[in-house]
Order: sequence, then C-alpha cells, then structure tokens
Amino acid sequence: MKPNLDDPDYARLAWRRYRRMFGIAALAALASSVAAVIGLYVSVGAFQLHASIAMAIGIGLSVLLAGALMGLIFLSSGSGHDARADGSNRDDRD
Repeated sequence: MKPNLDDPDYARLAWRRYRRMFGIAALAALASSVAAVIGLYVSVGAFQLHASIAMAIGIGLSVLLAGALMGLIFLSSGSGHDARADGSNRDDRD
C-alpha cells in the first residue's frame, strides 16, 4: 500500500513530520542569525543597531524559507504526490 495524504492517519503523520522539520529549520535560522550578528560584531566592531536587526531578519527569513521549501519537497515526495503528478509509477519501472 502506497502512502497517501488522502488517508487521515498518514496525513497526520506526514504533517507532524513536516512541522518537526520546520521547527528544526527555525532553530537553525535563529542560530545562524545570532552567529552572523556576533561574527560581524567581532570582525568589524560596533555598528548600528538597525543594521544588525536587518541582517538578522534577512538571514533568518532566508534560512527559514529554505527549510520550509525543503520540507515541502520531502512531504510531496514521501506522500506519493510526485509520482501521481508525473503520471509514472515506481512499481512499474524495470
């Protein structure tokens, strides 16, 4: 039996797995933002508060967006949506 998001139990499992991956991406975004601000402060010295806020937001949102999109790719691949949209079936291949 192939996984399918039409099945409520599998859909709940798949979305729980996606939320967990998104949470990990959020922690990575926070850590990378803090590390970038600290790294810039160490290398340059004191700089404007607005520059550090803008840099933290830009880096954090970029990493968060990358994590969200990667999670959605894993969700669609793991649930069989890619194979259905492609029209191919992995079991039929040689």
